[in-house]
Amino acid sequence: MRLSTKGRYAVMAMADLAGHDGGSKPVSLAEIAKRQEISLSYLEQLFAKLRRGGLVKSVRGPGGGYRLARPANDVRIADIIVAVDEPIQATRCRADSAKGCMGTVTGRCITHDLWEELGRQIHVFLAGVSLADVLEKRVLGRAQPCAKVETREAA
Repeated sequence: MRLSTKGRYAVMAMADLAGHDGGSKPVSLAEIAKRQEISLSYLEQLFAKLRRGGLVKSVRGPGGGYRLARPANDVRIADIIVAVDEPIQATRCRADSAKGCMGTVTGRCITHDLWEELGRQIHVFLAGVSLADVLEKRVLGRAQPCAKVETREAA
């Protein structure tokens, strides 16, 4: 599964905003665009969705820009991705489609459940990570490997 630029850029921009939101003035999208090398017009589209999602507040006028709507430790990465309409799924079929992943009305691929569960696990992981975790570099090492499964050779 690959996260599109929409979700990735939204998370990058929100992390930038969170890292620069401690001052007395709001952060402009132009500043974020320059630091993160993201198109300003693209950021404007993303921040309109983030504002509607209740994740940022806009400040109008000279010196205006954006602020986080709540503390960085209360903003989950999954919230950001969902706010910009980025589906977190690994299946090739859409949940709202009448057709299965095989292109037929009832056919689902043999690995459908595997990929559907992977999508859920990705969501669970991202819901457990806050913007503060990203800024304070507390992300690596969160995913723990499963216990090694012993295999038996046929006799």
